[in-house]
Amino acid sequence: MNLSRESDTGQVPENRHESAFIRVYSRLKIFPALRAVVLAWVTLFVLAYLMELLLVRFARAFGPVWFPTGRALLDCGALVAAGWVAGRKSPGLAVVVFAATLTLRDFNPLLPLNVPWLLRLIIDSLRDSRYIESLFTTAAGQALLFGCLFAGARLGRPRDLPLSLCIL
Repeated sequence: MNLSRESDTGQVPENRHESAFIRVYSRLKIFPALRAVVLAWVTLFVLAYLMELLLVRFARAFGPVWFPTGRALLDCGALVAAGWVAGRKSPGLAVVVFAATLTLRDFNPLLPLNVPWLLRLIIDSLRDSRYIESLFTTAAGQALLFGCLFAGARLGRPRDLPLSLCIL
């Protein structure tokens, strides 16, 4: 009696239920990534709002000179935390989707992410050379913030189990 899935000809018969299962399962793999993106958005906005309150509260203690530096540091921290959440829940796809959704609009009151403005600066710098300095400054700031997001995602990846020296 042949209990394997191969027939006598050596070919595996096509099972239509199995292919339907694979199609449904491949669609279901998207849901953890979407859940991770939503959790990353919630984390980003809650932390950005709380850090803004913290910064305004302690602005008098540090003085107005340190306000932009403190804001940049706290914004990087919020993006690292959001990247960590996205990378922890669904490494890979979720972080890229979350980063793509951050490029769609201006989040300037809460976060200094503004990719549409960067695109406008690129066009304006091609027309007039006065915009080149502003273009480099804005591009460096955006690269720093997105770098913090991807660094947080890298830190949030589940770790592999360490090798064991246990001899059984």
